[in-house]
Amino acid sequence: MQHAAASVLMLLAVTIYSCDSANLRLQLSHVDAGRGLTHWELLRRMAQRSKARATHLLSAQDQSGRGRSASAPVNPGAYDDGFPFTEYLVHLAAGTPPQEVQLTLDTGSDIAWTQCKRCPASACFNQTLPLFDPSASSESETTPPCGGGGNDATSRACNYSISYGDGSVTRGELGREVFTFASGAGEGSSVAVPGLVFGCGHANRGVFTSNETGIAGFGRGSLSLPSQLKVGNFSHCFTTITGSKTSAVLLGLPANLYSNGRGRGAAVVQTTPLTHNSRHPTLYYLSLKGITVGGSYRCRSTPRSSNSGTSITSLPPRTYRAVREEFAAQVKLPVVPGNATDPFTCFSAPLRGPKPDVPTMALHFEGATMRLPQENYVFEVVDDDDAGNSSRIICLAVIEGGEIILGNIQQQNMHVLYDLQNSKLSFVPAQCDQL
Repeated sequence: MQHAAASVLMLLAVTIYSCDSANLRLQLSHVDAGRGLTHWELLRRMAQRSKARATHLLSAQDQSGRGRSASAPVNPGAYDDGFPFTEYLVHLAAGTPPQEVQLTLDTGSDIAWTQCKRCPASACFNQTLPLFDPSASSESETTPPCGGGGNDATSRACNYSISYGDGSVTRGELGREVFTFASGAGEGSSVAVPGLVFGCGHANRGVFTSNETGIAGFGRGSLSLPSQLKVGNFSHCFTTITGSKTSAVLLGLPANLYSNGRGRGAAVVQTTPLTHNSRHPTLYYLSLKGITVGGSYRCRSTPRSSNSGTSITSLPPRTYRAVREEFAAQVKLPVVPGNATDPFTCFSAPLRGPKPDVPTMALHFEGATMRLPQENYVFEVVDDDDAGNSSRIICLAVIEGGEIILGNIQQQNMHVLYDLQNSKLSFVPAQCDQL
């Protein structure tokens, strides 16, 4: 979510707890799953979120007084009941006994927080799940994360205030709590990790929706879940983005996961450095060097960073036009005119007969190439006109935006691993619903 430009106001004396259990799991579900939307509706909503996120990123950079940046953070976003910016929720439990929470997966911020029972209706967003009740948890601690000791430090509440780049705000108290994760030991198994610092939100406003209760920060800062768990890596694997199957976020994978350098179907594991931006040190960046359309054409530009924060890949106008024009020249189909398919570039094709050939597409990062399966950059819908005639519409799942943002649809059915110890990102084809 575009929670990347977060301002955090608090004083902490943090103890980082170690988790010895490898391969902690979080169930991952798409924000629009189960809403009864058509294939086309799902894709249009994804595109709207992607365009909005790119606009927010560019606006935040322009307002900083530093001009337009040549890079963009890796971070999946926020949302409201219209067009939520965030794409995925992680499911876990907090407290003893466990209370269910559903948090937005956000690699662009650090604190994990959820709305709490003391939250007045006028100051918080509506949510479907019951509000978290710290008083019902036998292990809840409200003040220990703050201060350096002494009566004064331990007697006052540990308040936090976070404002995000999309205008969302959360305020509340920091405490320590038990978090319960699924584990890799077998179906139904779980691991309870005590003493994790989390936020108990009492005043939360902005772009939130009823099927989330807060945010799970996965950034590079000391209070993010990966940092507190002291895991050397985490990963995600998105199932087909227009489907309903859940997938997983894994924390602390086996060290030999990619020991043979190959994944599903003997596919070679690709690895590229995670880079830093001094203006946003908590965020993850990748260096995108170029895009190949077809066998011989490469859209080259100054190396720029990309992110996995939205559904649909967006490209700056000049790069987008080059990719679109080369794709159109190679697919050799008439472009659908007007705004009927906006913001996608789409082509008309006969409904009957074999599907037309489309050019291949690959994204070239520093030291790695992401060769996209066709379903990861092209989608098809059937269009019915007023006369009842049907036609096949083939669309390029790339849109124009102010920044380079690597969309989740391009990463579907790929296992994407953030190697925090070595500051690298790896990816390989995978059957995500079976991880």
